[in-house]
Amino acid sequence: MRAVLQRVSSASCTVDENVTGQIDRGFVVLLGIEEADTREDVEWLAQKIVNMRVFSDENGLMNKALADVDGSILLISQFTLFAQTKKGNRPSFIRAAKPPHAIPLYEEMILALEALMGKKIATGIFGADMKIALVNDGPVTIIIDTKNKE
Repeated sequence: MRAVLQRVSSASCTVDENVTGQIDRGFVVLLGIEEADTREDVEWLAQKIVNMRVFSDENGLMNKALADVDGSILLISQFTLFAQTKKGNRPSFIRAAKPPHAIPLYEEMILALEALMGKKIATGIFGADMKIALVNDGPVTIIIDTKNKE
């Protein structure tokens, strides 16, 4: 499982001209799921996301997590995070999980993040053509892969 966290001052997801999710300060999380991923990956990654200390404290140092700044999450499924680009110019997505495996894990991630945050999170729509608008704050962008836990 791979996540790209972008610290934002605002963000939204639109599908067919309808806003499906919108946040102010927090993270846009682009989530890629591969066939090898499990519930253990969901639990580990959700903890990492919620506890990532990249928000500024009173001294301007990145010492605060989402809860410390009353931040929010906009979670977006993105199978292209597992693109393989070694051969040619057309990426292969063979490592990305197919919907029967990916959708339940995506839904578990939503529930895990909501439980840890103690509030609803904003989302896109799995598999939809989404338009993501965001104001990247910093910019701060962090990549986390559950296969690199150590």
